Amino acid sequence: MNPWPRIKVSLVLVVAAASSSGCASMISSAASNFADNLSAAVLNQDDPETVRDGAPAYLLLLDSMLEGNPDDPALLAAAANLYASYGAIFANDPDRARRMTSRARTYGIKSLCQSYTPSCNWKGMPFDQYESTLAGLRSKQAVAVYAYSVSSLAYIRAHSDDWNALAELPHIEALLNRYLEISDGDSAAAVYGYLGILTTLRPPALGGEPEKGRQYFERSIDLTGGADLGTKVEFARGYARLLYEREMHDKLLHEVLAADPYVPGYTLTNVLAQRDAIALLASADDYF
Repeated sequence: MNPWPRIKVSLVLVVAAASSSGCASMISSAASNFADNLSAAVLNQDDPETVRDGAPAYLLLLDSMLEGNPDDPALLAAAANLYASYGAIFANDPDRARRMTSRARTYGIKSLCQSYTPSCNWKGMPFDQYESTLAGLRSKQAVAVYAYSVSSLAYIRAHSDDWNALAELPHIEALLNRYLEISDGDSAAAVYGYLGILTTLRPPALGGEPEKGRQYFERSIDLTGGADLGTKVEFARGYARLLYEREMHDKLLHEVLAADPYVPGYTLTNVLAQRDAIALLASADDYF
């Protein structure tokens, strides 16, 4: 079994990145409106299989747009997000997940490299030197920073048997924290959730920071008022299971199952979260 919890990536971020950054306007204002409508439709879809079957068409659309604009940072960021989302959530075949998340990360670093030159040399850079480059990031790079961070998380998850990939976790944590400093706050809840996952991947004896992770998860839940059920699932999976907190584990998951998943902007991820909650509760007796 893959030791990573599933990284919950909302497909709306793909479309939002495309429309808010202006890449859709390269075609027409009608395309921008289409992107906005597609974003809402994906988030409010209660049948994940429909999204799974329909999203590849949009993947191909982005690839075709990149054929004509291979260096457009907004298009690259949108492609990075969508490939990361699809590879992390819907690519059940491990080899396919690795291929898709590898492409996602390639698009992500190309997007960031176009708008922030120091990132072009991040590969293989010592952590201290890498961390010093983050201070130069500004709000104008936020979309690309987010795309690279999400695609990197998906990539590491799909390559979790590669210690070189796992060694990059501190780099992504530092980058996500920098993103919180330069962004407008729209994606803060999701980012705190990702940070919760990152800091609870390992037990304390191996460098994990579960109490910091708990604070991140709680912050994410507070920011959405509990509307995003996926964060509670990751809280149970990442923190409660790591510390063998059965009572907390079951409480969080029962809260997920008791909640109405139909919340504008969260329906898709909530339906997926409830499926995960059922599976985690079913395996709880064996785990604990």
